[in-house]
Amino acid sequence: MTLPLFIEQLLNGVQLGVTLFLMASGLTLVFGVMGLINLAHGSLYMIGAFTCATVTGSTGSFALGLGAGVIAAALAGALIEWSVMRRLYARDHLDQVLATFALILIISEGTRYLFGGAPLWLDVPDALSGAVALPGGAVYPLYRLAIIGVGLLVALGLFLLIARTRLGMQIRAGESDREMIAALGVNIASLYTIVFALGAGLAGLAGAMVGALQSVRVGMGEPVLILAFVVIVIGGIGSIRGALVGAVLVGVTDTLGRIFLPELFGLVLPPSEATTVGASLGSMLIYLVMAVILAIRPQGLFPANA
Repeated sequence: MTLPLFIEQLLNGVQLGVTLFLMASGLTLVFGVMGLINLAHGSLYMIGAFTCATVTGSTGSFALGLGAGVIAAALAGALIEWSVMRRLYARDHLDQVLATFALILIISEGTRYLFGGAPLWLDVPDALSGAVALPGGAVYPLYRLAIIGVGLLVALGLFLLIARTRLGMQIRAGESDREMIAALGVNIASLYTIVFALGAGLAGLAGAMVGALQSVRVGMGEPVLILAFVVIVIGGIGSIRGALVGAVLVGVTDTLGRIFLPELFGLVLPPSEATTVGASLGSMLIYLVMAVILAIRPQGLFPANA
């Protein structure tokens, strides 16, 4: 293992972690404030990616596509909350799971009908298409560094929103005692719609940015959704700080594990066996980390109400 390779893969893990944070932050807010399990969150990620790819292809402007992806996902989230989700708040989690799973199927088939079954391709914008030389001789794509930067700025913005604004105060209060803030005159329905749209917009931002790194296709949000749930369990439900720390931990662990475990096992096993064992253990590693953390801290690393 060389230093440039390690730095490159470490940054890949951070970039994956930042993307997971954009997904998990909205998911943890929705669950923390509303108590709602939203399996359709990955579909909002997909909506952001498809909208960004379509608008960018039509206008030639990635910035317009990125903005359109965020807005489309936020509007879709607000519509879903108004039409479906607010009927589920008083229901048990099984009803929420079934209803949001149905939304996955509806949105996926609707997307397939509108855009066809073939994947779309989104090019990296010219301004971010180069590479940056890093210490140790590593060279890293500028666009991936931009994703890391955007994710960290969003994390800072969310922290300021939650900690320093009236809306953030209402969100924090909603996590602790929604009946009390309703009695104090806060419009709970509007607060829920805003929180859900905010989470949806963050998911759309993640999908729009990742669309330039992989194909934009139907069902692309579900694998990311599973990792996002792992993130919020590790970080602590309802905690933005926990979502950020958990996302980076998951991203780095998953990336480095998949790359370096086969090499590590190669020191003691034949190459074919080392690859098989290393790849298998690498895919399990984040779940092992989650199990260890929950054994020590059942509420996650940074529970919101701690």
